[in-house]
Amino acid sequence: MSRTVESGSPRIAPPYLEDVETIARELDTDIGVGLSSAQAQARLNRDGPNELRTQPVKPAWHYLLAQFRDPLVYLLFAAVAITLATWFLMDGRDWPVDALVIVLIVLVNAFLGFFQETRSQRAVAALAKLTQTSSSIIRDGTVARIPSHHLVIGDLLVLSEGDSVGADARLIQANALQVMEASLTGESESVCKNTLRLDSEVPLPERANMVFKGTAIVQGSGLGIVTAVGMATEVGAIAHLMDVTPEEVTPLQKEVREIGKMIGLAVLVIASVVVATVLMLTDIQGVDDVLRVLLLGVSLAVAAVPEGLPAVLSLVLAFGMLRMARNKAIIKRLSSVETLGSASVICTDKTGTLTRSEMTIQQTMTASGKGVVSGVGYAPQGQIHHQDVPLSGGPVYSENVLLLRGGSLAGNATLAQQEDGTWVIQGDPTEGAFLVAERKLDAPARSLERFERVAEIPFTSARKMMSAVVIDHEHNDERLLISKGAPDVLLQHCTHIQVGMDVVPLTDDLRAKAVADVNELSGEALRTLSVAYRSLAPGEDVTAGEALEAALVFIGTVGISDPPREEVAPAIAQAHRAGIRIIMITGDHPRTAARIAEDLGIIQAGAGALTGADLDKLDDAALAEAVKSTSVYARVAPSHKLRIVDALQAQGHVVAMTGDGVNDAPALKSADIGIAMGITGTEVSKQAGKMILADDNFATIVSAVREGRGILDNIRKFLRYLLSSNMGEVLTVFFAVIGAGVIGLVDERGGIVLPLLATQILWINLITDAAPAIAMGLDPHDEGVMRRSPRKPTDRIIDANMWRGVLQVGLVMALASLLTVDWMLPDGLIPGHESLVQARTAGFTVLVLAQLFNALSARSESASAFIGLFSNRWLWAAIALALTLQVAVVHWSPLNKAFSTSALTLSQWGGCFAMASAVFWFSELRKLVMRSRNPEHHVAVQRPAVHP
Repeated sequence: MSRTVESGSPRIAPPYLEDVETIARELDTDIGVGLSSAQAQARLNRDGPNELRTQPVKPAWHYLLAQFRDPLVYLLFAAVAITLATWFLMDGRDWPVDALVIVLIVLVNAFLGFFQETRSQRAVAALAKLTQTSSSIIRDGTVARIPSHHLVIGDLLVLSEGDSVGADARLIQANALQVMEASLTGESESVCKNTLRLDSEVPLPERANMVFKGTAIVQGSGLGIVTAVGMATEVGAIAHLMDVTPEEVTPLQKEVREIGKMIGLAVLVIASVVVATVLMLTDIQGVDDVLRVLLLGVSLAVAAVPEGLPAVLSLVLAFGMLRMARNKAIIKRLSSVETLGSASVICTDKTGTLTRSEMTIQQTMTASGKGVVSGVGYAPQGQIHHQDVPLSGGPVYSENVLLLRGGSLAGNATLAQQEDGTWVIQGDPTEGAFLVAERKLDAPARSLERFERVAEIPFTSARKMMSAVVIDHEHNDERLLISKGAPDVLLQHCTHIQVGMDVVPLTDDLRAKAVADVNELSGEALRTLSVAYRSLAPGEDVTAGEALEAALVFIGTVGISDPPREEVAPAIAQAHRAGIRIIMITGDHPRTAARIAEDLGIIQAGAGALTGADLDKLDDAALAEAVKSTSVYARVAPSHKLRIVDALQAQGHVVAMTGDGVNDAPALKSADIGIAMGITGTEVSKQAGKMILADDNFATIVSAVREGRGILDNIRKFLRYLLSSNMGEVLTVFFAVIGAGVIGLVDERGGIVLPLLATQILWINLITDAAPAIAMGLDPHDEGVMRRSPRKPTDRIIDANMWRGVLQVGLVMALASLLTVDWMLPDGLIPGHESLVQARTAGFTVLVLAQLFNALSARSESASAFIGLFSNRWLWAAIALALTLQVAVVHWSPLNKAFSTSALTLSQWGGCFAMASAVFWFSELRKLVMRSRNPEHHVAVQRPAVHP
């Protein structure tokens, strides 16, 4: 079946039925140099970005209207409509102040919610850009790395192990290329690819000369010409399954929503009781009185139900993710922020994560002894000769020159000279180390240009070696197989050894010496790699693959230094203090791994390491026992990583696992937090992980865990604040109705007088909820956050102790407000001399001030509010704003009329502050009791002096 490429692209037959030259001609692509930049831009403009159709981006007005889709808001608008109708029917002379104020407050609340939601959406969108995939292409004759959504039809797509294929492409070259196509075909096994044209139409799984968007390169390399992008790709044909992506809801968000519903039902019951009680015990004079009572009940429900919690929660999580991204830890999902706070084990690679990935060959070990590579050249222990002779031999050819030159040829890295004259490594740092060491040899002919590579047997994590077939054009076009890999693996393929200029059989004694040399280098914390070679017979097939890697001549071993990052040891110590166990999993020699782990404080001296071979001998039960005490694993395969993760999770651990290769993907997916390397990581590992380290640095993982814990702490802070403050409003009205006679809230006819009006309750909700809550979500993290054990995934964010605190603080808030009203009214426990309006204004003000005091206290469950009191400038700004608005509503005459308030004297303001501060002092006393009862659980808190 033919396919028409979208948006004006050329119509071509199925690419797998065409030869490469025909496709290149139809797509106007030069196979040698690729498209020009101008061609690529024109095609991008014509066809659009290489993206699948997704759910349309909602316009801003959609989020604004969503703020009004709430039953309680509907009730408020209904009450406003009835109030306006009553006002119009009665005479309509005075302005309907109550109705106008309620409408204004609802609108302001809606705009605040709209702001929170859109900010959260923009933050998540910004993070999505950080996790976009990229592809290597050839344009204008040079290799470049571009975002995959910029690929266009006709691009030359460079494919390497670990890449995620960015678009559908017809293969031009395929070198031992294997592709995992499970995302399209469901087949779990990788597919071998080639460049041969097919003669007839076949199903997608049989199109061996094609690669498809969204699949993964698991081995080998290749080059393809892009034939389809975006919705014209094979994965685009099933894009309807991806059109509607459900909004991700984290476990924490689910819990908060459940709490909101529970509180909503409880408050509706309380509001109904309050309304019914008032209606029964009050002398209702008309419809207007009934409306005021009903409006009070609705306002109480609106103010008490934390309907803004989900928006604040999403905003705080998104801001936290952005803050992590700025610190080189890119979190892909909101739920991962929660999981980070619970991480109890971090399984980490060694090279590049714990170490600098600055590979330098320091020592060599050959049959004739040890060599030392210095910064200015090569200083061997013994005579070295530099005659330019065939690689395979020569009268007095040095073993060491042979070792370094052979290691350079058996690799894919290159050395490039920059404009300033400096040389930089392009490719794998380990392979680059051979090139640098070979260049340090002060030989007359050190260039590798005379060698032509004609075949490659790629490195895989299972083989732990790679080989290259080269032709030495300056020495009779001799064909050589050169292999480089782990010493223990490579020695198994060797039957001979290089001794001086001779090749001799690899006897047991010589093999034992080679093993001892490896152990000596590993004991010095050097990474070891060995090199071997053999001459190929004239008729030997260079495409025979791994069958060529037999009867090799062992040359020797290099010791590569990769110093630990300076910041890693302190980070590991910090993780241990936080109750987080660190496990090193590496492919290096066990002695090297153990030495590095000792130096970094992961294990104690003499603890040793388990190898992949050891793990293969353990059944699941034995492995479960081993992982309890083993913290270093060496010479492991990716399948071992998966077993280790599963065993740790079975014991209840929350596991973070690092990885960078294709075969690390299963372990990254299985781990609670899969962490892909941003620099050395493959696209496949980045897609599998939930977090990407932009700097490949272990210390960044620990910082991210700290940030995750801090975010969860901040969420608990604003939940504690909002719930206790809203509880104070509910209890104020509830106890006022129950104890109206005692307080003096009765009129001359004996009816109940309410301590707060509906507009006042809505005002409190407006000025004290959103801004302080968001500011608390940005609170600087406590220093003690990394001096306590990890949070268990089963722990609820709002536990029984928090609920007790919410009820107690809410009760104190209500009592303080009602006592203030009683203090001013003439009848009650404390006889006063003020009017109802004045008393109501004072009680209203105390409730606002009490919530602002509560904002300071709620920042910690057990630590004194005086510690780091001024460290959060955003919180103080929110408090200052709320206080300014409250002064305006008390002293500005237009607002006096709108909210039925009157001015307070200076002494009355002092009394209001004193009464409101009861919440602060009660919280301090409660924390003191908690610390005295549980001193072992209390960690001294020292907040930073300034906001981060």
